[in-house]
Amino acid sequence: MGAGRETGGREAGLTPAFARFLAQSRWEDIPAAIRHEGKRGLLNALGCILAGRDDPATAIVRKVFPAEDALIDAAAATAHDYDDTHLPTVIHATPPVAAIVLSVARKQQVSGAELLHAFVLGVETTCRMGTAVTPGHYERGWHITSTCGVFGGTVAAAKLLRLDERQMAAALGIAATQAAGLVEVLGSMARVLNAGFAARNGLAAARLAAEGFEGPGAPIEGLRGFVNVFGGNADLSQLTQGLGEDWEMKQVAYKPYPSGVVLHALIDACLEHREELKTAQSIQVHLSPLAVERTDRPEPRNAIEARLSAQHAVAVALLRGEAGLAQFSDAAAADGEVRALRRRIGVAADPSLDKMAARIRADGVTVEAPESRPMDDARLEAKFVRLAGAQAARLLETIRSLDTQQRVSLP
Repeated sequence: MGAGRETGGREAGLTPAFARFLAQSRWEDIPAAIRHEGKRGLLNALGCILAGRDDPATAIVRKVFPAEDALIDAAAATAHDYDDTHLPTVIHATPPVAAIVLSVARKQQVSGAELLHAFVLGVETTCRMGTAVTPGHYERGWHITSTCGVFGGTVAAAKLLRLDERQMAAALGIAATQAAGLVEVLGSMARVLNAGFAARNGLAAARLAAEGFEGPGAPIEGLRGFVNVFGGNADLSQLTQGLGEDWEMKQVAYKPYPSGVVLHALIDACLEHREELKTAQSIQVHLSPLAVERTDRPEPRNAIEARLSAQHAVAVALLRGEAGLAQFSDAAAADGEVRALRRRIGVAADPSLDKMAARIRADGVTVEAPESRPMDDARLEAKFVRLAGAQAARLLETIRSLDTQQRVSLP
């Protein structure tokens, strides 16, 4: 279904064309590689949800919103900063979408193929919305995971609720007026609300549209629509160009470490060169200006701040030889040995570096880290086993065979 190549502008009716593609999309249209990527994305998100349900921030969200399982699970999925990243836009695309498909599947019969189809279309929508406003949107202070995630969540819910193209367009309009989320909350407990509210609002948008509630005709491309109001590059062709043929979902990477994605190449380098770096008297880390803005935190007070601290990431990788949940905990943030090493680590901005790259200089040694290593299936499944605990083996088999199941049963 590559018709999206001719629907890139306002005059072609972008929102209706996009809604038509989504409503008419069939599971049979999804390439095998994208189906597999859907399973990988859902597996990763489910592991993050299961591990994040006991996080203090998630516990408070559950106490305040006890009946809103999509909100709770999306918050849980992001609680440990262990989810995923669409590399071109830095969107964490799966938490709102995964939380919604799990929520709907608890309340109505959903086959595995239906669930995966909705998940894939939701993630693809989030990523394409992000590319339409990148660069500029995130730099203005909008948390792109939330502002674009509400659209992906809406699409996933709408697909499972079997909305037609008119209802799908209405749902996108309802989603557009609920888009929100600030970068300023990163590094605080409030960060989990961005994905959580995207899930809650996306599910609400689809349910309203299912009941006949209508939205504006051009919520995405209109003069006062999402793209023009929220700003950024405003390249509307990114939303529909190659739709159904070129998949942005292929550029979603799953996090090997529970920390900001801009620190992953840095952590890889520290683990790989640990022996030559850990005894250095001083360590200078060079990151992109954006990464420095987000992660120059020499004295993180708790796990939330440690996950966005370049100094902490380097210290635990060099001292412990690992960078998992235990190394980004409250206890690790307060550890005296870790604190001492953090004080020997300087952070500086280098505009020539990509936002994901790093350079380390220590006692005459220079280490270049241009990018993080991707997670293959084996590594991703090992991560899931660590996160899911006793039920990991059963759930892993369930996800592997999900597209053959007549009714989904996931926690």
